[in-house]
Amino acid sequence: MTGTTGDHGRRRGVRGLALDLRPLRTRDFRLLWGGELVSETGSNLALVALYIQVFRLTDSTLAVGLIGLAQIVPIVLAAVLGGPIVDRRDRRRVLLVAHAGEAVAAAVLLLSARLGDPPLALVYLGAALVAGSATVAQSTRTAMMPRVVGEAELPAATALNQVAWNTCLIVGPALGGIVVARLGLAWAYGIDLATFAAALGTVWLLRPQTPTPAEVRDEPEGWRGVMAGFRFLRGRPVLQANFAVDVVAMTFGMPRALFPVLAVTQFGAGPELVGILFSAVAVGAILGALTSGWVGRVRRQGRAVLVAVAVWGAGIVAFGAVGDRVALALGALAVAGAADVVSAVFRNTILQVNTPDELRGRLSGIHILVVTGGPRLGDVEAGVVAALASPTVSVVSGGLLCIAGVGALALAVPSFARYRVEDAQS
Repeated sequence: MTGTTGDHGRRRGVRGLALDLRPLRTRDFRLLWGGELVSETGSNLALVALYIQVFRLTDSTLAVGLIGLAQIVPIVLAAVLGGPIVDRRDRRRVLLVAHAGEAVAAAVLLLSARLGDPPLALVYLGAALVAGSATVAQSTRTAMMPRVVGEAELPAATALNQVAWNTCLIVGPALGGIVVARLGLAWAYGIDLATFAAALGTVWLLRPQTPTPAEVRDEPEGWRGVMAGFRFLRGRPVLQANFAVDVVAMTFGMPRALFPVLAVTQFGAGPELVGILFSAVAVGAILGALTSGWVGRVRRQGRAVLVAVAVWGAGIVAFGAVGDRVALALGALAVAGAADVVSAVFRNTILQVNTPDELRGRLSGIHILVVTGGPRLGDVEAGVVAALASPTVSVVSGGLLCIAGVGALALAVPSFARYRVEDAQS
C-alpha cells in the first residue's frame, strides 16, 4: 500500500513539473503561437547572418556591437509611440502592419547581401527596421494574451510562448550558421522574408481585438496618451524593479555580439559554431520551459526573478571562464538560458496581472523596450569592453556586474523581493 501511494505521489510530482498545455485549447492562442513559431525561426536565422555579415565587412567587434546602437532608437520610438496605438486600435490589425514592416526589413537585408560589398549604413538600416517592427509586433502579442487566454492561464500561456520563442532561438540560429556557411547570406535573409507569409496568414485568421467605445473615449490622446504608461509606473516600485532587473541582466550579461569573434579566436571554428552558441542559450531555456509546470505554484514571484537572474549571471561568468572547451561553454550558456526563461515567465506574469487592460499596450511596449533594448545595449557594452580589453574580459566582467546588479536591486527595492501573487494590484 505504501509503495502504491509513493508511486502515485511520484507520478503526480512529474505531472506537476510538466508543461501546462491548457492554453492550446484556445483557437486564437494556437494561431498566435504557431505563427510566432514560424516567423521567429526566420528572424533568428537572419540575426546570425546579420552579426556574421557585419563582422565580415569590418573585422571589428566594435562594429558588431554598434548593431545594437543602430537598433536602440527605433526600439525606443516603437515601444513608446506604438503603445497608445496598440491600446486604441484593433490589435489584430496592428500586428498585421508590424509583420509587414518586418518583411520590408528582411527585404532590405536581402538587398544588402545581394550587393556583395554593401555600404555598412545599408546593413544598419535593415537592422534598425527589423528592431522597430519587431518591437511593435512583440508588444502587441503580449498585450493580446490576457484577453486570449484569461489571467488564470496566463503563466501557462507565458511558459508556452517561451517554449515557442526558445525553440526558434535553437532552430533559427543553428540553421542560420549552416545556411550562411553553405549557401550564403542572401539565402538566410530570403528564408526570413518567406516566413512572414505564414505569420501574416495566421494573424489574418485571428478574431479582432478592438477596444470598447468606453476605453477609447476615456483614453488620453497625443503625448498624454504616450506618457500614460510611464505615469502608471509612478509609485509602483515592484513594476519598476521588474523592468530594471531585466535591464541589468541583458545590458551586462548578454555577450551575443562577441559570438562571431569568439567562434574564430577562442574556439577556432566558423559560422556553424556562431549559430550553435546562439542556440545553446535557447536549449537551456526550452528545457527550463518544458519543466515549468511548477511556476504556477510559486507565490514569492519577485524573489524567484532575482534568484533566476543571479543564476543567469553566474552562467555567463562560467561561459567566459572555460577557455576553448566548447562543451563546457555550451553547457554554461544552457544553464544561463534555463534561468532566463524562469525569470521571463515570472516577470511577464507580474507585469500583466498588475496592469489594467486599457494600459496593457503601453506597458507591454515598455516591457518590450526593456526586453529588446537591453540586449542591444548589451551588444554595445560587450563590443566596447572587448575592444578596450578582450572578448573574455568583456564576457566575465559582464556576468559579474549582472550578479552585483541583482544584489543592489534587492537591497534598493525590498518590496520586489517580498512580492507575492496575492499582492497583484489589477
